[in-house]
Amino acid sequence: MGIIVAKFGGTSVGNGERIKKAAQSVVNEYMQGKKVVVVVSAINKTTDEFLKVVDDAMGDSITDKQLAEVFSMGEMTSVRIFSSTIESLGVKSEYVDPYTYTWPIITDNNFLSAKVDFKTTEEKSSEIKKMVDEGIIPVVCGFLGKDEDGNITTLGRGGSDITAFLLGHCLQAEEVIIVTDVDGVMSTDPNKLLTAKKLDKISVEEMRDLATHGAQVLHPHALRYKDPKIDAKIIGYDHGDLSAPGTEIIGPSKNIDLLKSATLNSEPISVLAVVGEEILTKTGILAKITDTLAEHKINIYGISTGQNSITVFINKAESEHAHEVLHEVVVETDDLSSLSLGREIAMISVASQDFIDTPGVITEITEPLQKNKINIVEISSSQTSVVIFVDWNDGRKAYELVKGVLK
Repeated sequence: MGIIVAKFGGTSVGNGERIKKAAQSVVNEYMQGKKVVVVVSAINKTTDEFLKVVDDAMGDSITDKQLAEVFSMGEMTSVRIFSSTIESLGVKSEYVDPYTYTWPIITDNNFLSAKVDFKTTEEKSSEIKKMVDEGIIPVVCGFLGKDEDGNITTLGRGGSDITAFLLGHCLQAEEVIIVTDVDGVMSTDPNKLLTAKKLDKISVEEMRDLATHGAQVLHPHALRYKDPKIDAKIIGYDHGDLSAPGTEIIGPSKNIDLLKSATLNSEPISVLAVVGEEILTKTGILAKITDTLAEHKINIYGISTGQNSITVFINKAESEHAHEVLHEVVVETDDLSSLSLGREIAMISVASQDFIDTPGVITEITEPLQKNKINIVEISSSQTSVVIFVDWNDGRKAYELVKGVLK
């Protein structure tokens, strides 16, 4: 029987009644012969309350080390209450915090946004496995780590989610279950649109981009530890049942990769520029261009807009066809004046979950190109990726330079 890692967020342990329901759901799985490891966040709003007290008491004079210790008290309280509640239901449980010898999460000494020492954490996780094999339910503090000197660290935003997926990977768990205040991942924010629907499945890649752009269900940093062999799902705490249906998280499509990655498009890209006076202020122009290309099954790799122009990037093999059909749009549209088909260019895509928290990342990536006198035709970015277009003849060299930055 495989191990289940169940993570309970702050809302799902927000009061005594919810803690009892959560503990009962764990015990129910245990009584069915399953092995369960629990990861618990601080009780809802506890950390915020601690932070307000600290701010009122000393303001900015508190050190990062002291602040990490204060933050840790929320999780350390939660695991004690949760573990004791499991024992009140007749099952052996032990809490695991950074002061216990069984603590598995080892990090560097960046107190408020620590990086995990993956190899050491894998080794230390064997202590958790021993507890499970002895019929004990470990209840582990989410969000926290410990450095080589024994100081408490924190994993930063979404830390408890990171703990759950990290332990899932290290323990080769069967499943990671994220228990939160929603029944799963929704098609959009249900507080903004009543027509929002729960998704039965979502890929790691989709979930990462959704979370990066503001969805609060799961932090994108946690997904770097999602092993493709391990099942994962998000469920609501209201069910009080870890087997409840929620949203299944599929993938990732490749093995875990904790590093940034870069890819060079194998085919040359062509640039088509549509020009018109102040076309950004004209309704429907962009739709006409994209709809026309879609009707002719021409894929768009990127779009750049300016006050008087719209540039689209398409496969060179389809460029002449695209040029022809878009010319018809230009001729038929009063707000458009001209169209040009540009040179062949290369597309380099750089992706990393860390980009969202890395100031100056675009400068870091593009600086080697500048030093080597490689002109950037266009650049676009999101919170997890940067796409660079350069002359086709410079593509391979630019790709190697960018890869050098990522090492």
